[in-house]
Amino acid sequence: MRSRRARAFRALLAVVLGLSAALLVAHVAIDRLVRPTPPPLAAVTVARTDTVDGRRQAGKGWSAVLGRLRVVRLAGTPEEIGTEHATLLHDEMVAEEEVLWAGFRELVPVAPLRTLLFDVGRVRYRDVDRGFPEARRREVAAEARAFASLGDPFDAQMPTYPRMVTLHALYDIALGFEHSPLLGGCTSFGVGPSSTADGHTLFARAFDFEVADVFDEGKVVFLVAEDGRIPFASIAWPGFVGVVSGMNAKGVAVVVHGGRAREPRTEGVPVAFSMRELLATAEDADAAAAQLAREPVMVSHIAFVGDARGRFLVVERAPGEPAHVRVADVGAGRAAVTNHFEGPLAGDPKDAAVRAGTTTLARRARIDALLGALPAHAATERTMVELLRDHGCAGPGPCPLGDRRAIDAFIATHGFVADLTDKALYVSEGPRLSGRFVKIDLAGLVSRENAPEPHEPETIAADEVLSDGRYDAARKVAGGPLIRKTSR
Repeated sequence: MRSRRARAFRALLAVVLGLSAALLVAHVAIDRLVRPTPPPLAAVTVARTDTVDGRRQAGKGWSAVLGRLRVVRLAGTPEEIGTEHATLLHDEMVAEEEVLWAGFRELVPVAPLRTLLFDVGRVRYRDVDRGFPEARRREVAAEARAFASLGDPFDAQMPTYPRMVTLHALYDIALGFEHSPLLGGCTSFGVGPSSTADGHTLFARAFDFEVADVFDEGKVVFLVAEDGRIPFASIAWPGFVGVVSGMNAKGVAVVVHGGRAREPRTEGVPVAFSMRELLATAEDADAAAAQLAREPVMVSHIAFVGDARGRFLVVERAPGEPAHVRVADVGAGRAAVTNHFEGPLAGDPKDAAVRAGTTTLARRARIDALLGALPAHAATERTMVELLRDHGCAGPGPCPLGDRRAIDAFIATHGFVADLTDKALYVSEGPRLSGRFVKIDLAGLVSRENAPEPHEPETIAADEVLSDGRYDAARKVAGGPLIRKTSR
């Protein structure tokens, strides 16, 4: 009996060792065969200098803190912008990526399984950088080069350039998952000149990206002045050169919302680069929508665009389908978007599942009602912030703070209000939408060659829930985020 058990154990051990060896060989082969190659780059040398008050300078770029927001200006060629980016934000990029790796270990605690999942993804998306605009490939490659030169603690997991390519396609990859955190509850809206006190056009969004707290606590406002292109502001995180929320110097704003229809593909232009290209080239909403309609996409999503004239458009896109462009108007020059399709893609079973299984319809009903109740010629930036912080729910039944049917469900990574006429942003400094909103003057800051000296910025006050104890209770109701660990 013992002899048979010993033979069975040895046979099982041989199988396990054989599978492990096969997986190791496959991993090494995948690493060599699917590694994207960076494009040729112009030589760029950038030295960073820091001041005692926290300002940083690197080439044509700089970094400063306004309120609790880090504002980073990047300027020049794609190579210069990428180099400035990593030089100014290397430490923040390391801290953020460590959270992602720690979260991956938390969610998938078995190391061989992590390797397998990672390799499957690398094979599936091995050609993803072919969809990057050439200027963005150069910028990402320059960022990777600068980051590696300053020290890359994650190179053993994956070389720097291939890893940064993957991180910049992560939005599209994440949208393809059935329970994507990108469908958690984004709400955006706009009001035209007839609705505002000063005749300006205002645009607002709550970005409910529930991956990790670091994306709220470490958010960055980028001011980008690429040679020969329209300057723009983007609200994102260290290391990310794409756009999910932004506005350009012509008064065009764009945000992207997760939606679900058709089947994801591995070819196409990543969403964040589509939005980046739009802000760098479009002078009005119609030009922005036309550009989006020309591009192939990897995953379904909804782009909401507004311009200084008060024109609001929605572009609904899905792989293999022509883009559907529609005027966004819930009445009186007011517009709103959540996470469901309203054009031809509304008949897709996946969209039906989003409607039935998420809060998109409830949030849309709530914001439509709030916009409909606004008096004419009365809305201000403060009004828009109050709408972003609305804690009510459409329909009957209890609505506790943190209820995900609310516009502010205490899960937003960032929020902003843009004055498209004045080219100014008010950006949430955190936590979530409850903290102050800090004014960022795009026109005034993007042209500065040196970081502004420390000063108290213009702000919109924090929500009272931060000071009366209700914020913590609401966060418990809301739950999340997906990744809870913050370090090794």
